[in-house]
Amino acid sequence: MHIPVLLQEVIESLGPKHGDNFIDATFGDGGHAEEILKKIRPGGRLLGIDWDKNQIAKAEQKFCDDIRSKSLILVNDNYKNLDAIIRYNHFYAPRGILFDLGFSRAHIEEFQKGFSFRKDEPLIMRYGPEEEGREGELTAERILNTWTQAAIEEILREYGEERFSKKISERVIERRKKGAIRTTYDLVGIVESSLPRKYRRGRIHPATRTFQALRIAVNREFENIVRGVDAGISSLAPEGRLAVISFHSGEDRIVKNIFREKAREGSILLGAKKPIKPKHDEILKNPASRSALLRFCTKT
Repeated sequence: MHIPVLLQEVIESLGPKHGDNFIDATFGDGGHAEEILKKIRPGGRLLGIDWDKNQIAKAEQKFCDDIRSKSLILVNDNYKNLDAIIRYNHFYAPRGILFDLGFSRAHIEEFQKGFSFRKDEPLIMRYGPEEEGREGELTAERILNTWTQAAIEEILREYGEERFSKKISERVIERRKKGAIRTTYDLVGIVESSLPRKYRRGRIHPATRTFQALRIAVNREFENIVRGVDAGISSLAPEGRLAVISFHSGEDRIVKNIFREKAREGSILLGAKKPIKPKHDEILKNPASRSALLRFCTKT
């Protein structure tokens, strides 16, 4: 069962009301969207965006009544294209925009794209359209089998904050000389063999940071955050609000820096001085929320 993270805090930060137009830039399983729709009916509309067409297909079934009543518009696209999406749908000056940068459990449990180190799947790791076979499409497999040792080390260090990035990247190069690295279990074996024994039984799985780094690199997530959040702030109605939930220190740092720069320019007012974190009760009910950080701002 999907549990939306920081749901109460998101609603309080964004303040949706009857008749408002909102954008959920990362629709996913629709947990936050469902609550926003309750608040903006009647008269309000929600534009829901998701890069994964599988998520859109699921949402079309779950929210068919809202689509029929035109309370909900669903778009299969990347939020980095937010400007173009707004223009195409004539969805100007929304009162609120939400970015939830976590990924859905469906990517682990249903779509077999290699997001999880607990199942043996192809090393795809793309959120986007099913074009993984096309020449030039970036996948985790392509990175591991064609990028240089230095480039692999860099993404593991920068995107995964992996302290053993050098050793893991060296093992990747050694392993691929014997044959292509194609599955998640291939990669898990490489990571585990790269770490000192005492680090193989820590609180988190030893491959967690490597998988995270590859996912971020494949989907160009950091670049997309900059483009999407910047476009979101620009598109807001005066006194409209934008909220971002991040799960990674790199993501949060990007959002914090964008917000600070926009605040210095005078185009936004910052919300809480520090990011809002889930309460203890929420973490007990949903351990996946433990690393969530929420920041929001108001358009001046």
